[in-house]
Amino acid sequence: MTDSTTQPELMSEISRRRFFDRMTDGLYGVALTSLLGQQAQVFAAEETHHAARLPEDLKPRRPHFKPRATSVIHLCMQGGPSQVDLFDPKPALKKYHGQTAPRELTGNAVFETDRTGKLMQSPFAFKRHGKSGAWVSDALPHIAQEVDQMTIVRSMYNVHPNHEPAIYKMQSGQTFPGHPAFGSWITYGLGNENQNLPAYVVLADPSNRLPVNNVDNWMSGYLSPLYQGTRMKATGSPLLNLAPDYAHAEQVSRNKQQLLKQLDRMHQKQRPGQQELEARIQNYEMAANMQLEATETLDISQETSDTLAMYGIDQKETDSFGRRCLLARRLVEKGVRFVQLYTRGQMWDNHSKIQKSLQSACGQTDLPVAGLLKDLRQRGLLDSTLVLWGGEFGRLPTAQITSSAKMNVAGRDHGPYGFSTWMAGGGVKQGLVFGNTDEVGYASVENRVSIQDWHATVLHLLGLDHERLVYERNGLGERLTHQFSTNVVHEIIA
Repeated sequence: MTDSTTQPELMSEISRRRFFDRMTDGLYGVALTSLLGQQAQVFAAEETHHAARLPEDLKPRRPHFKPRATSVIHLCMQGGPSQVDLFDPKPALKKYHGQTAPRELTGNAVFETDRTGKLMQSPFAFKRHGKSGAWVSDALPHIAQEVDQMTIVRSMYNVHPNHEPAIYKMQSGQTFPGHPAFGSWITYGLGNENQNLPAYVVLADPSNRLPVNNVDNWMSGYLSPLYQGTRMKATGSPLLNLAPDYAHAEQVSRNKQQLLKQLDRMHQKQRPGQQELEARIQNYEMAANMQLEATETLDISQETSDTLAMYGIDQKETDSFGRRCLLARRLVEKGVRFVQLYTRGQMWDNHSKIQKSLQSACGQTDLPVAGLLKDLRQRGLLDSTLVLWGGEFGRLPTAQITSSAKMNVAGRDHGPYGFSTWMAGGGVKQGLVFGNTDEVGYASVENRVSIQDWHATVLHLLGLDHERLVYERNGLGERLTHQFSTNVVHEIIA
């Protein structure tokens, strides 16, 4: 028999008071466990938060995997180049010229009948070019000679028919401002090879006419200002106030810069965690280094006459864009990560007289772009430089007029549903035509490529995984491709 005197609590009955008294001990334990669990989650989130932010500097960083390209030149054709007049010939447009598009040819898509909706054949003739036999119109005779270096994607599509939202989508992956441009994401992920030049350089129209969406095209959004584009001029001083007002002795200049650097760092140490201050200090330090290197890099007088002629420099029609294409080559040659070129205004926005207006846009850019590809190839740079060409959308296959009697002065309206872009160098397949639109070129129907697919593929060629290139903000893992369904287009990668 068990001795009740040795184990009184086991043998005695539990009173109501004792039951509730002991139960609260358990509740305290549960509460403590819950609080500790929540705190552990906070610590884990903080660790993830810090791990998902790369250092805020422009030092070169290792990619996620072996890259095919190390730099990018983006030829930004704002306005919407017409795919059915450049890279995507459609015999059905000739057959049904002046008629309403048969529904069976467009996947039952409804055309904008208030702008006639009448199909219009291209005023340009198409021919096959190169060993690949890719079709290119006679509006681009020089680029046509380079098709064996390219992958032409005929199946791109955007999600908005207006310039501003479509451009935001093309640049940042969203249709509204506030997000970093994809050039900023690339420099955030990879830094820069040359610490004396900006990682992201913008060569806009020298007449100082900013493109649609202005500087938002190359803003860094919520990333550090270090990663936003730096606009440089193709003529004269590349940057305002790059050279000092008066010369100092070399040792005096060096001592002055060293003193300023020490004062900046003392100021920063008293104000930790302010990324704009850190970015400004680093930009000032880079500016001092740029005084010599930027001036030399953008001095094209060192180039041969044959090279200048290759880009169309000193020819009235091609001089402006040709100079910028040549500067792009010189910048990537010096280790700049991302260079973006803009044409003059909305020269591809051909709402009327498309035969004349599109021909003008092609005339200003065709020779310089072909010259850029040739020059990169001859110098062994095309293998490591990814060249991108394209606009935010294309054009509709219909005539934009109010009367079918005026077909000869018609243009084309915005066409985001299916359009053409191309890539060259940097690990893409050569002489490939990928994807298709429907029989009249209205919408992408085969191997469709979204903007986020395009972004993810560009990142992949640079050795970056779009799902791992993350910036933690307000508890969210921000990405260039956001939360949209995204696929890397492996079919176009060599």
